[in-house]
This record gives sequence, C-alpha cells and structure tokens, in this order.
Amino acid sequence: MPSLVAQYPALARYNAWMNARLYDRAAELPDAERRRDAGAFFRSIHGTLNHLLLTDRAWLWRFTGDARIAESRDAAGKRIAMTGRLDQELYADFEELRRERVRTDADITAFADALTPERLDAEIAYRTTAGVEQRHVLWWAVSHFFNHQTHHRGQVTTLLKQAGLDPGVTDLIAFLRG
Repeated sequence: MPSLVAQYPALARYNAWMNARLYDRAAELPDAERRRDAGAFFRSIHGTLNHLLLTDRAWLWRFTGDARIAESRDAAGKRIAMTGRLDQELYADFEELRRERVRTDADITAFADALTPERLDAEIAYRTTAGVEQRHVLWWAVSHFFNHQTHHRGQVTTLLKQAGLDPGVTDLIAFLRG
C-alpha cells in the first residue's frame, strides 16, 4: 500500500500542472470559441472545465466532510446553490473559473498529501448525485477521482486541438520525469 499512498500526491500535482497548462491554452481563445458546442459530453471547453471543477469539489467534500471545499461563491461572495446537475455552470466568467480551479487544485494537493494507508483502506459512504448510497474503500473513489479528471482533460485537449491550439505534452510520465 505505501506505493499506492505515494501515487496520489504525484497525481494531485500532475492534475494541477495539467489544469494550469490547459487553462493557459484555453485563455488564448475568444470566449465564444471556449463556449462553442463541439459535441463533447459537456458541450464545450468551458462546459467541460466547469464540470471538472464541480465534480472535483463534490468528491473532495465526500472525502473530507469539509463543506468549505465544495462551496462555490460568486464574485460578490454569495454562495452558489448546487443544483445536483453535473452540467451546472458554476462560473460563467473564464478568469473566475480559472481562479477557482487553482484554489481547488490546492485543496486536492493538501488532501492527497494527508492520505495514509489506513485512511485509503477505510470505508467511505456517500450518496451519488442520483441519491444512491455507496460504500466501499476510499482508494477506489480516490482512484476514480483522478481517472475522471484525466478522462475529461483528454476531451479538453481534443477540443483545443480542434480549435487550432496544441495542448503540448500531456503524459504523466513526462511530468514525473520533470
């Protein structure tokens, strides 16, 4: 289990690295292009980035029980009510979405850095967005969490490439070799 514990901080740092790179590339596009429905699961680059932020916060709340981590606030500081929809737009403004991504990536890194073999082997209980109760070991959910990010970031890299922007190297091994 020690190597499993060690992989999660590395994945958290890779996650933050990739998100920063993708947001840098996406910032080169006009807002209309970031929002253009390209037929992805969450329609657009902006929609997919919003989905990732929303689901990362939901999982972090499940993992930690810390509601602050899952909380989204608008520019005036008012709490954004969660709809339970996976396509909910948390932030219409790209720069606000980007700032919140950085904050959440820091929360992910802090969570991953604090994991222990005992915690990963412990049971987690939560409800899905459909309200179905789930119970299993934490490492299953944490592995899913990082896999989910990679899956949707892969879609963003494709959408960026289709928009004429090269996302660059995205390989985990390239990041680890640093």
